[in-house]
Amino acid sequence: MPRPTAARARGRASVLAALTVTALVATGHPAVAADPDAASATASAVASDPMNRAFARAAEEFGVPRDLLAAVGYGETHLDGHAGAPSQANGYGVMHLVSNPANRSLEKAAALTGEPFSRLRRDTETNIRGGAAVLRAHADALGLDRAERRDLDSWYPAVARYSGARDTAATLYADAVYTFLAEGLRTTVPGGEEVTVTSRPVAPRKGALSAADVTAQSPDYPSALWVPAHANNFAAGRSATVDKVVVHVTQGSYAGSISWFQNATSKVSSHYVIRSSDGQVTQMVRDSDTAYHAKSANASSLGIEHEGYVDDPSWFTDSMYRSSAALTAYLCDRYGIPKDRSHIIGHSEAPGNDHTDPGVNWNWTSYMQLVGGSPGGGTGSGALDFTSYATQQQGSTGAQVTAVQQLLKEQGYEPGAVDGNFGPTTKSAVQAFQGARKLTADGAVGPRTWTALLSAGTTPTLARGGSGDAVKRLQRSLTAALGSTVGIDGSFGPTTDTAVRGYQTARKLSADGSVGPATWAALQAGL
Repeated sequence: MPRPTAARARGRASVLAALTVTALVATGHPAVAADPDAASATASAVASDPMNRAFARAAEEFGVPRDLLAAVGYGETHLDGHAGAPSQANGYGVMHLVSNPANRSLEKAAALTGEPFSRLRRDTETNIRGGAAVLRAHADALGLDRAERRDLDSWYPAVARYSGARDTAATLYADAVYTFLAEGLRTTVPGGEEVTVTSRPVAPRKGALSAADVTAQSPDYPSALWVPAHANNFAAGRSATVDKVVVHVTQGSYAGSISWFQNATSKVSSHYVIRSSDGQVTQMVRDSDTAYHAKSANASSLGIEHEGYVDDPSWFTDSMYRSSAALTAYLCDRYGIPKDRSHIIGHSEAPGNDHTDPGVNWNWTSYMQLVGGSPGGGTGSGALDFTSYATQQQGSTGAQVTAVQQLLKEQGYEPGAVDGNFGPTTKSAVQAFQGARKLTADGAVGPRTWTALLSAGTTPTLARGGSGDAVKRLQRSLTAALGSTVGIDGSFGPTTDTAVRGYQTARKLSADGSVGPATWAALQAGL
């Protein structure tokens, strides 16, 4: 599993608790005086490195402690600007300058620095300068004088304001930043540069935020905090039985995502959000209500958001995996959800979705082992049953890659080891299969290739009332072809009949509901 790039997460839950009442000193790191310029020597020594240089220059220009600035950036993005791509909350760059109805830090940075939006979004040095300007503006608005600005502990309310969140979410955000300051950081950023923050004792002066309630417990999961989403962002009650868990990645920070789900304009939410550093869980929508997280699967699923970005495995820590797996196991036991990859799915696997999370860096095999369920491997037909079939390509991993490899072997193509890892050998086998079926031989298993793979085999005539493995094969291939779930139970009932007629109509076949040579031929051609 990926490991955190910051100091090890052991003891972070107790660290956060201690921050609410007293000073702390992180263990395992050299402690230094609580001087906001404590890391200046380090910054000077690495001034030739572009990100370190940007932090040092911005800190000096705006009178913001350098390590505070770096810790804020790390908490937002792990110091990865993602080439200017926006987060879920429409935030940009290393410092996550945001432009949405509730948080206008991007616009504020532009006004304070005179820099255009385009540079603030994409240029790392400019983005860091903008973040420093916004932090300093919050400090000025709070009335911090020169002496207070030199005291790192005085910046806590300014850091909370930088989050764009309020109340509990703002406190969670600022607590995380001060935990990074207490424990220290050593991380390698894109491009290979190392950025460090030296550990130190911290005793943040929270002011009015000290009264923020961060101890309310979840009504459904005893280990979680309770911070409700805005009523606009979910529906009361359920219109279907809960039968699956959907795994998401926030494309943003923990506190930022909590804040976004509290924003009345976002129209999105999830039942639970999990923090990367220590696996802390916050529930935002009751299990009995319908969160807006997976489109057509909303009514029948529970959503779990994981702090981080799909392209950066450093967010997927052991603590996060274990905490999430414990939550998923609890939910499966409570609601009778099978612990398999047909019922514990990624956002990308939910029908009708165009998202990619949790992405290729999510370790499904280890996660399912922690949940105590089946990763979907093996040679049984159940290993091929999914509620949707996501595009698989070189670099992909997981149960659906295993299914691709199994299907290729059954058709006489050699994908290499059936291990759930889509490497060059699997790609070559896919291309050979595609060539034989007159499909585009790009080596990626999209809807057409999935349909052809899943339907391959004998072509018996099937009709309503039939049952058996051939019906299961039909149901799988229809699920792939139509992009919507057809229950894979081996029974040709009304739902399968409707799906067959819909497929036949769309392909200009005789829509009689009977699956004969023409319908099989279309499916096996990937149509």
